[in-house]
Amino acid sequence: MQRYLLAAFIGLVAGSAVAQDFAKAKLEKSPRHHEWADVKQGDRKVACFVVYPEVKDKATAVLVIHENKGLTDWVRDVADQLAEAGYIAIAPDLLSGTGEKGGNTDSFKSTDDATKSIGKLPPEQVSKDLQAVADYVVKLPAANGKLAVIGFCWGGGQSFSFATQRADLKLAMVCYGVPPKSGIEKIACPVLGFYGGSDMRINSMKPIPTMPTRAIAATR
Repeated sequence: MQRYLLAAFIGLVAGSAVAQDFAKAKLEKSPRHHEWADVKQGDRKVACFVVYPEVKDKATAVLVIHENKGLTDWVRDVADQLAEAGYIAIAPDLLSGTGEKGGNTDSFKSTDDATKSIGKLPPEQVSKDLQAVADYVVKLPAANGKLAVIGFCWGGGQSFSFATQRADLKLAMVCYGVPPKSGIEKIACPVLGFYGGSDMRINSMKPIPTMPTRAIAATR
Protein backbone atom coordinates (compact mmCIF):
# COMPACT_ATOMS: atom_id res chain seq x y z
CA MET A 1 0.00 0.00 0.00
CA GLN A 2 2.82 2.43 0.90
CA ARG A 3 4.56 1.85 -2.45
CA TYR A 4 1.30 2.41 -4.29
CA LEU A 5 0.58 5.65 -2.45
CA LEU A 6 3.97 7.14 -3.28
CA ALA A 7 3.51 6.27 -6.94
CA ALA A 8 0.03 7.77 -6.96
CA PHE A 9 1.26 10.98 -5.34
CA ILE A 10 4.01 11.34 -7.93
CA GLY A 11 1.38 10.80 -10.63
CA LEU A 12 -0.74 13.61 -9.20
CA VAL A 13 2.15 16.07 -9.28
CA ALA A 14 2.97 15.09 -12.86
CA GLY A 15 -0.64 15.21 -14.07
CA SER A 16 -1.30 16.69 -17.52
CA ALA A 17 -3.48 16.18 -20.58
CA VAL A 18 -0.96 13.61 -21.80
CA ALA A 19 -1.13 11.80 -18.46
CA GLN A 20 -4.93 11.65 -18.80
CA ASP A 21 -4.58 9.93 -22.18
CA PHE A 22 -2.10 7.53 -20.61
CA ALA A 23 -4.53 6.78 -17.80
CA LYS A 24 -7.34 6.10 -20.24
CA ALA A 25 -5.12 3.70 -22.20
CA LYS A 26 -4.23 1.86 -18.98
CA LEU A 27 -7.88 1.53 -18.05
CA GLU A 28 -8.73 0.03 -21.42
CA LYS A 29 -6.08 -2.66 -20.88
CA SER A 30 -6.95 -3.40 -17.26
CA PRO A 31 -8.03 -7.01 -16.60
CA ARG A 32 -10.11 -5.95 -13.59
CA HIS A 33 -13.88 -5.60 -13.51
CA HIS A 34 -15.05 -1.99 -13.84
CA GLU A 35 -18.61 -0.82 -13.43
CA TRP A 36 -20.63 2.34 -12.95
CA ALA A 37 -23.14 2.66 -10.12
CA ASP A 38 -25.62 5.42 -9.31
CA VAL A 39 -25.76 5.92 -5.55
CA LYS A 40 -28.91 7.62 -4.31
CA GLN A 41 -28.46 10.49 -1.85
CA GLY A 42 -31.71 12.24 -1.12
CA ASP A 43 -32.96 13.59 -4.45
CA ARG A 44 -29.52 13.21 -6.00
CA LYS A 45 -27.83 10.37 -7.84
CA VAL A 46 -24.07 10.23 -7.46
CA ALA A 47 -22.33 8.50 -10.36
CA CYS A 48 -19.56 6.22 -9.06
CA PHE A 49 -16.79 4.31 -10.80
CA VAL A 50 -16.23 0.97 -9.07
CA VAL A 51 -13.31 -1.42 -9.56
CA TYR A 52 -13.10 -4.91 -8.09
CA PRO A 53 -9.88 -6.75 -7.17
CA GLU A 54 -9.10 -10.21 -8.45
CA VAL A 55 -9.13 -11.90 -5.04
CA LYS A 56 -10.85 -14.91 -3.51
CA ASP A 57 -11.82 -13.34 -0.18
CA LYS A 58 -13.97 -10.34 0.61
CA ALA A 59 -11.99 -7.13 0.39
CA THR A 60 -11.62 -3.81 2.19
CA ALA A 61 -13.20 -0.88 0.36
CA VAL A 62 -11.41 2.37 -0.43
CA LEU A 63 -13.32 5.58 -1.14
CA VAL A 64 -11.35 7.62 -3.70
CA ILE A 65 -12.05 11.37 -3.63
CA HIS A 66 -11.05 13.27 -6.76
CA GLU A 67 -9.19 16.56 -7.00
CA ASN A 68 -10.86 19.82 -8.07
CA LYS A 69 -10.95 18.74 -11.72
CA GLY A 70 -13.71 16.22 -11.04
CA LEU A 71 -13.74 12.50 -11.83
CA THR A 72 -11.04 12.32 -14.51
CA ASP A 73 -9.46 9.31 -16.20
CA TRP A 74 -6.47 9.75 -13.90
CA VAL A 75 -8.67 9.33 -10.82
CA ARG A 76 -10.31 6.28 -12.35
CA ASP A 77 -6.83 4.86 -12.94
CA VAL A 78 -6.03 5.44 -9.27
CA ALA A 79 -9.10 3.35 -8.42
CA ASP A 80 -7.90 0.63 -10.77
CA GLN A 81 -4.46 0.63 -9.12
CA LEU A 82 -6.06 0.22 -5.71
CA ALA A 83 -8.04 -2.76 -7.02
CA GLU A 84 -4.80 -4.19 -8.40
CA ALA A 85 -3.46 -3.99 -4.83
CA GLY A 86 -6.44 -6.02 -3.58
CA TYR A 87 -9.04 -3.42 -2.60
CA ILE A 88 -12.53 -2.59 -3.82
CA ALA A 89 -12.20 1.00 -5.02
CA ILE A 90 -15.08 3.39 -5.50
CA ALA A 91 -14.59 6.85 -6.98
CA PRO A 92 -17.68 9.08 -6.79
CA ASP A 93 -18.21 11.93 -9.21
CA LEU A 94 -19.06 14.75 -6.83
CA LEU A 95 -19.97 16.91 -9.83
CA SER A 96 -22.82 14.53 -10.68
CA GLY A 97 -25.74 16.45 -12.11
CA THR A 98 -23.96 19.83 -12.16
CA GLY A 99 -22.63 19.73 -15.71
CA GLU A 100 -24.20 20.74 -18.99
CA LYS A 101 -27.81 19.50 -19.24
CA GLY A 102 -27.47 17.91 -15.80
CA GLY A 103 -24.41 15.91 -16.79
CA ASN A 104 -21.37 14.83 -14.81
CA THR A 105 -17.67 15.70 -14.97
CA ASP A 106 -17.37 14.49 -18.57
CA SER A 107 -19.99 17.03 -19.67
CA PHE A 108 -17.85 20.06 -18.83
CA LYS A 109 -16.12 21.72 -21.76
CA SER A 110 -12.85 22.17 -19.86
CA THR A 111 -11.16 21.27 -16.59
CA ASP A 112 -11.31 24.98 -15.69
CA ASP A 113 -15.09 24.87 -15.93
CA ALA A 114 -15.15 21.75 -13.74
CA THR A 115 -12.90 23.44 -11.18
CA LYS A 116 -15.19 26.48 -11.03
CA SER A 117 -18.16 24.20 -10.44
CA ILE A 118 -16.32 22.33 -7.66
CA GLY A 119 -15.95 25.64 -5.84
CA LYS A 120 -19.72 26.11 -5.88
CA LEU A 121 -20.60 22.73 -4.35
CA PRO A 122 -22.38 23.06 -0.98
CA PRO A 123 -20.13 21.49 1.71
CA GLU A 124 -23.12 19.74 3.28
CA GLN A 125 -23.99 18.14 -0.06
CA VAL A 126 -20.42 16.90 -0.54
CA SER A 127 -20.42 15.42 2.95
CA LYS A 128 -23.77 13.66 2.42
CA ASP A 129 -22.66 12.36 -0.99
CA LEU A 130 -19.52 10.83 0.52
CA GLN A 131 -21.43 9.25 3.39
CA ALA A 132 -23.98 7.73 0.99
CA VAL A 133 -21.22 6.32 -1.23
CA ALA A 134 -19.39 4.91 1.80
CA ASP A 135 -22.56 3.24 3.07
CA TYR A 136 -23.10 1.76 -0.39
CA VAL A 137 -19.63 0.30 -0.91
CA VAL A 138 -19.23 -1.36 2.50
CA LYS A 139 -22.48 -3.26 1.90
CA LEU A 140 -21.44 -4.73 -1.45
CA PRO A 141 -21.41 -8.55 -1.40
CA ALA A 142 -17.68 -8.57 -2.23
CA ALA A 143 -16.81 -6.17 0.62
CA ASN A 144 -15.68 -7.20 4.10
CA GLY A 145 -17.23 -4.17 5.78
CA LYS A 146 -13.97 -2.30 6.33
CA LEU A 147 -13.49 1.16 4.85
CA ALA A 148 -10.56 3.46 4.07
CA VAL A 149 -10.49 6.80 2.23
CA ILE A 150 -7.95 8.56 0.03
CA GLY A 151 -8.22 12.02 -1.46
CA PHE A 152 -6.09 14.23 -3.67
CA CYS A 153 -5.68 18.03 -3.35
CA TRP A 154 -9.27 19.30 -2.91
CA GLY A 155 -10.20 15.68 -2.31
CA GLY A 156 -7.41 15.42 0.25
CA GLY A 157 -9.14 18.06 2.33
CA GLN A 158 -12.40 16.17 1.91
CA SER A 159 -10.67 12.98 3.03
CA PHE A 160 -9.41 14.74 6.16
CA SER A 161 -12.89 16.08 6.93
CA PHE A 162 -14.50 12.71 6.20
CA ALA A 163 -12.28 11.16 8.89
CA THR A 164 -13.85 13.49 11.47
CA GLN A 165 -17.32 12.26 10.54
CA ARG A 166 -16.90 8.51 10.15
CA ALA A 167 -16.27 6.53 13.35
CA ASP A 168 -15.89 3.19 11.55
CA LEU A 169 -13.14 4.43 9.21
CA LYS A 170 -9.97 2.29 9.34
CA LEU A 171 -7.57 4.66 7.58
CA ALA A 172 -7.62 8.13 6.02
CA MET A 173 -5.03 9.05 3.37
CA VAL A 174 -4.58 12.73 2.61
CA CYS A 175 -2.57 13.68 -0.46
CA TYR A 176 -2.02 17.41 -0.12
CA GLY A 177 -5.23 18.41 1.60
CA VAL A 178 -6.21 21.30 3.85
CA PRO A 179 -6.96 20.11 7.41
CA PRO A 180 -10.45 20.65 8.82
CA LYS A 181 -11.00 23.72 10.99
CA SER A 182 -12.59 21.63 13.72
CA GLY A 183 -13.29 18.05 14.71
CA ILE A 184 -9.72 16.70 14.67
CA GLU A 185 -10.30 15.22 18.11
CA LYS A 186 -13.10 13.07 16.65
CA ILE A 187 -10.78 11.18 14.30
CA ALA A 188 -10.54 7.59 15.51
CA CYS A 189 -8.34 6.12 12.77
CA PRO A 190 -4.73 6.60 11.60
CA VAL A 191 -4.21 9.45 9.13
CA LEU A 192 -1.45 9.17 6.52
CA GLY A 193 -0.59 12.55 5.02
CA PHE A 194 1.59 13.45 2.04
CA TYR A 195 2.75 17.08 1.83
CA GLY A 196 5.52 19.05 0.16
CA GLY A 197 8.07 19.89 2.84
CA SER A 198 8.67 23.43 1.56
CA ASP A 199 5.08 24.38 0.77
CA MET A 200 4.05 26.63 3.63
CA ARG A 201 0.70 27.50 2.02
CA ILE A 202 -0.55 24.19 3.33
CA ASN A 203 2.01 23.19 5.96
CA SER A 204 1.53 26.31 8.07
CA MET A 205 -2.05 25.22 8.79
CA LYS A 206 -2.43 23.38 12.05
CA PRO A 207 -2.49 20.51 12.95
CA ILE A 208 -0.09 19.55 10.16
CA PRO A 209 3.46 19.55 11.62
CA THR A 210 6.14 21.39 9.67
CA MET A 211 8.94 18.95 8.83
CA PRO A 212 11.95 19.27 6.48
CA THR A 213 10.88 16.27 4.43
CA ARG A 214 9.07 15.79 1.15
CA ALA A 215 6.35 13.70 2.78
CA ILE A 216 5.11 13.27 6.33
CA ALA A 217 3.02 10.54 7.90
CA ALA A 218 0.73 11.57 10.76
CA THR A 219 -1.00 8.89 12.82
CA ARG A 220 -2.91 8.92 16.05
